[in-house]
Amino acid sequence: MRFPRVLLLLSGLLLTVPASAADVPLRADERLGQELAGEQLALWPAGQVPGETGTARPVRVVERSDDPAHPDRFIDQVDAPYLLVHTPARANGRALLVIPGGGYQRVVIDKEDSALVPEWVDRAGYTLFVLRYRLPQAGRDRQAALADAQRALRVVRDQAARRRLDADSVSVMGFSAGGHVAARLAISFDAPIYPPRDAIDRLSARPARAVLVYPVIDMGPHAHSGSRRRLLGEQADAALAAQYSMQQHVRADMPPTLLIHANDDRVVSVRNSEVMAHALAKAGVEHELHLFAHGGHGFGMRIPPDSTLAVWPLLAQRWLQATEAAP
Repeated sequence: MRFPRVLLLLSGLLLTVPASAADVPLRADERLGQELAGEQLALWPAGQVPGETGTARPVRVVERSDDPAHPDRFIDQVDAPYLLVHTPARANGRALLVIPGGGYQRVVIDKEDSALVPEWVDRAGYTLFVLRYRLPQAGRDRQAALADAQRALRVVRDQAARRRLDADSVSVMGFSAGGHVAARLAISFDAPIYPPRDAIDRLSARPARAVLVYPVIDMGPHAHSGSRRRLLGEQADAALAAQYSMQQHVRADMPPTLLIHANDDRVVSVRNSEVMAHALAKAGVEHELHLFAHGGHGFGMRIPPDSTLAVWPLLAQRWLQATEAAP
């Protein structure tokens, strides 16, 4: 998405959605839960989160599973964004910024965070930086999640040398609504979304590659209604929808992109990935589109091992390696 060369935070693009997660009571099948253990990196200097005023509220973690072996947690309140770091015992020198989904209403924890660890961290050796990004709420700029994603990519690059990671190869992987945030980052990596805070903001926010898994892309006829409503509000007109329909803003210098989707996804239509692939092809952007017959939505890493969908993590890893090796 191309934005004018002006600072967009506090630009009047404010939301009129529920004030905060604290205003939404837990359902009967939900209870308060705990964040994953592990290293946390604050994205922003204390008190300098763009557009935020007052004291940051703690994140609210909600558990909706009664099975300790299969937790299903999400975060629905983030005022002070941060990265949760998963470090491998045998690192391959590569970092991934992971952006979980949740329909712009929550940030999913388990299916698109902790479930990635055995395959991506323990076996493949990737260092994962999982983003806890700000969600839409009344008075918050629509660009907040993109600002957090830009800053997160820069923070990962800043961390690279001390962690023996290749700063140039930092890629992004986004799921569902997190795929929309990741696509926004891949397209708008150089948009001046927030005033620079420190030396970190002099680093590039362009990911080396983008992996988009059952992503929200379109805010028009193929939109996921919940994501559209949460991000754009109830009365979004065609112009606003077009501004946030990522296939309309593809640019030739965006990173190579991998799209993964299931044909039977009844939540986020497979047309989202298809229209994005068409736009990437038209712009001459290196890309691959992989569609699976079955899988539905939100499969993450919880996949029957005998299904064809079970190959997607290895497919994505091979693609990351191949595009890095390409001249």
